[in-house]
Amino acid sequence: MLLGGGFGLLIALGLWLYCLIDVITTPESECRNLPKLAWVFIVLLLVEIGSIAWLIAGKPWNNRNQAAAPKGSAPRYPEYDRPGRHVPQNPDDDEVFLAGLRARAEEQRRRAREQQAVAEAAEQAARDAERKLREQNGEDTLG
Repeated sequence: MLLGGGFGLLIALGLWLYCLIDVITTPESECRNLPKLAWVFIVLLLVEIGSIAWLIAGKPWNNRNQAAAPKGSAPRYPEYDRPGRHVPQNPDDDEVFLAGLRARAEEQRRRAREQQAVAEAAEQAARDAERKLREQNGEDTLG
């Protein structure tokens, strides 16, 4: 009976040490659900429950998936890693982007000129209507 209890204690101690070292060596950005410092305290203070919680809810699982992938397999997004693919780092270096901006700016200028012409025509029509109304009122009062 004592041997079984001691063996269980060794397993619990080994699990706790593994989880504590794993939490400490895991980068902050890869910890899930809680900040790294919180996971350190949980695993440190709540020995068995904290260790199991770390394995289920805190340990990053993406490393296991990457390790399971064969070495010669294709990358996840091969179109982005294509040799010869030029990705400009600065928008000023991207000719397609700049051409799109120029086309969009020209289209906006064209629309603004059309709206201005429509507004001017409406103002002219309003002035003409007002002038006609004055002429009619002036003729009616004189005659």
